[in-house]
Amino acid sequence: MTALADRAATAERAIRDRHLRRVWGLPGTVLGRSGWPPSTGQRVHWHWNYWWQAHLLETLVDAQLRDPSPDRLKLIDRFVVSVRLRNFGKWINDYYDDIAWLGLALQRVGHLGLDVRGGLEAISSRLREGWTDDAGGGIWWRVGDDFKNAPANGPAAIFHAREGSAQHARGLADWMTERLVDPETGLVWDGLRVGSGELVKHIFTYCQGVYLGACLELSEMDRVEHTIHAVAEHVAPNGVIRGQEGGDGGLFGGILARYLALAAPLLPSGVARDLVIRSADACWSGATETPHGPLFSADWATPAPSLPLAADAPERDLSVQVSAWMLLEAAATLEHRI
Repeated sequence: MTALADRAATAERAIRDRHLRRVWGLPGTVLGRSGWPPSTGQRVHWHWNYWWQAHLLETLVDAQLRDPSPDRLKLIDRFVVSVRLRNFGKWINDYYDDIAWLGLALQRVGHLGLDVRGGLEAISSRLREGWTDDAGGGIWWRVGDDFKNAPANGPAAIFHAREGSAQHARGLADWMTERLVDPETGLVWDGLRVGSGELVKHIFTYCQGVYLGACLELSEMDRVEHTIHAVAEHVAPNGVIRGQEGGDGGLFGGILARYLALAAPLLPSGVARDLVIRSADACWSGATETPHGPLFSADWATPAPSLPLAADAPERDLSVQVSAWMLLEAAATLEHRI
């Protein structure tokens, strides 16, 4: 096993040991507890983060591709069943971004040979329903809202492109280009409030990731290059993708790293590869040891705190730990290109 693959394997063991547990004590089920050490609600998966679980599932797929294992494949199968169980028998919810993330994970699970057609059909149908002509197109963030944003349109575009619906994918990507890309910096803003016309100009790292991922699927390489250089200039100080605290923000950096790693082999500049490798090196060197293996910092440029963790430490969050593992898996795919 190569050095970067070994890091990814170590992260996998740590996160599986700390977070993966049965759902409601039921045999044959498994999901990630949303915190460690867990609160009472987290112990029984009452604290439910649908989209965190989607990213945990996709990172398990990363691990399976890195080091195929029959046992892990069984775990992935159980995990998929458990997501639907914990979501009260449904694949979807009211958040278009949530279901797009799960759709991307299920597409890759399907490539492993597991039958996830029911989930993919439900998600594809719901995402198509989210498109309206309001504000020139795009899908909503959630049912009944007036907000259209990058975190919904980006992963939905990637999902549609991968299912062979290039027209849907291009419509979403073009809407983002027209409405959400800052003409000065090249960065992708968060979203648009359709009713008021207000642009929400927060800069989140995962918005950059899903936009470049969508453009990559559509072979819009000029847009991909432009976004990567904007990332390097504005959201990766000293070449390390910046942190965005815990909670949902804990996942943002890992999502950007995933799509940078997919773009890296196709680009001559080396900027995307360098961002992933430097971030992975910083993340790894800043981890603190626990009885279950490394605990990763919410900000890869700074060391993780020592144990015991404060009650409000972002490093307790599953999102933060999965993001770091996602980064290390992304780096492992680039090892032979360093």
